[in-house]
Amino acid sequence: MAKIESYRDLVVWQQAMDLAVSIYETTRAWPKEEVYGLTTQLRKAAASVPANIAEGYGRESRASYQQFLRVAQGSLKELETHLLIAQRVGITSSEAAQQLMIRSESVGTLSRLLIRKLSPV
Repeated sequence: MAKIESYRDLVVWQQAMDLAVSIYETTRAWPKEEVYGLTTQLRKAAASVPANIAEGYGRESRASYQQFLRVAQGSLKELETHLLIAQRVGITSSEAAQQLMIRSESVGTLSRLLIRKLSPV
């Protein structure tokens, strides 16, 4: 097992970054009239996840770190909701939304595990 020397070493952060990049790539093909709607909302939520993981890592207390991980969890649920709306209104396909949802759920699982690991025994 590799030693964690930076938030960049965390698998949860790496997966969150990959998810954010995938969201940007997916939304690039969305209609231009959505640029100030779902596209922006989804991108903001996606970028917030790895940013909060990184910010929490940089905090001086476990409780603060856990709180930032919880904020990241909230951003994941926001991201998933925007994806479902995009699917329902026909902006994205069910297949594309499903693949991104699976990745989001994976990041959420890792985040919850890290929150538990940081909890006092």
